[in-house]
Amino acid sequence: MTSGDLCLSDLTASELAHAVRAGRVTPAAVVEHFLQRIEVIDPRLGAFEVVRRERALAEAKALSARDDLDRLPLAGIPVAIKDNTDVAGEPSRWGTPLIPAEPRPADDEVVRRLRAAGAIVLGKTRVPELSAWGTADGPFGACRNPWDLSRTAGGSSGGSAAAVAAGMAPLALGSDGLGSIRIPAAACGVVGVKPGTGVVPAGIGVSSWLGMAEHGPIATTVEDAALMLSVLADRPDLATVAPPDRRLRVAVSTRAPMAGVWVDREFAAATEEVGQILARAGHDVVPADPPYTLGVALDVVAFWCAAVSEEAERVDASRLSARTRRHASAGRLLRRLGRVRQEARDRWRARLAPFFNAFDLLLTPGLARLPIAADGWGERSWLANVYSNASYAPFPAAWNFAGYPAATIPAGLHSRALPLSVQLVAPPGGEALILSAARLIEEARPWPRHAPIAMAQQKMLATQPR
Repeated sequence: MTSGDLCLSDLTASELAHAVRAGRVTPAAVVEHFLQRIEVIDPRLGAFEVVRRERALAEAKALSARDDLDRLPLAGIPVAIKDNTDVAGEPSRWGTPLIPAEPRPADDEVVRRLRAAGAIVLGKTRVPELSAWGTADGPFGACRNPWDLSRTAGGSSGGSAAAVAAGMAPLALGSDGLGSIRIPAAACGVVGVKPGTGVVPAGIGVSSWLGMAEHGPIATTVEDAALMLSVLADRPDLATVAPPDRRLRVAVSTRAPMAGVWVDREFAAATEEVGQILARAGHDVVPADPPYTLGVALDVVAFWCAAVSEEAERVDASRLSARTRRHASAGRLLRRLGRVRQEARDRWRARLAPFFNAFDLLLTPGLARLPIAADGWGERSWLANVYSNASYAPFPAAWNFAGYPAATIPAGLHSRALPLSVQLVAPPGGEALILSAARLIEEARPWPRHAPIAMAQQKMLATQPR
């Protein structure tokens, strides 16, 4: 196989790595293919903040000379890296010009692991200001949803999810403090995994969002997400996704964690249909809601504000947008008042223990409704931002607060021709179980790997003379 025999973006990351290891395509050919797609597609999306064309090609050519190329799990796989994670020689701007564009001296540990496994960094992807929001717009521009350019790709890993959904990268790295991998993955119709506490090295920003934030993979298939997670976690066992080895007890909940938030009936129906898939596979599936309370919801908001206030201390906060400045100010006040204590997380985990003694997995919608507008949020009020973020994406945050692993996967299409999604949650140590259930769902109900914009551009590229 050569890069001309088949569109390389039709291959999964696992298939691409196999082709590179077998010598059927070179890392440079793979990287060049995806760089070309970025050049054609990204002007409409705004997923990338930095594209490393020359460096990525040089690194791909150097990779071909490695004597262990045939053993690398991510041999020649291009990856996109969220712009709050250090890549040697590139800036980490966190979505704000208030952080200088100085090249970082070294790779973050997760980037080092990806490179050691044979991955090539294509570039850095767009995030909102200080990675604070569930949209991906900010001072550097907006990242748009490849399914509908008027809507957000989600946040804060919106650029990473859009890059994968649009076929500009086979894999992308995100980070997830209150849903920042799962929200954009759900919005863009791809797979996003937030591992549990301590599975993957964190070290994100000042305090990894008070210990709630984790690095994780964004991919188009469960197999690819598992492969990337295995590298990030240095856990080769996670790369093999086996069927569930026992009859699972699955709780299905379409109730929003916050009072007053309504769930679109198509998102709720998709969740129930996925539950039926698991039931037909022989698992015990029943409706049951986690023990959500108003107090937990308020604690989550307090931690969200406090985490942003810590990040704001690295810059001149007076120059932040009004929404972020107000959010950080609320966080500083809540910290002074003693409303941000780790004991609140302990109480939430204690409340969850009986629930997860009764169930192995929780299934919820990925989002409560369709993604909101793509841009303009930096000019809107703080309350409008908080309400919009919380009301369209209320389901992920509770599981950062608990430190539990969780993932979102596609679950069909809405009548408005945008992706539906579901979230899978397990207690600590349940990453393999989540992947196993997700793979079962994927096999029973496959999803399109790429958004329409990717498929349209692929046809255009195929007709161009070589």
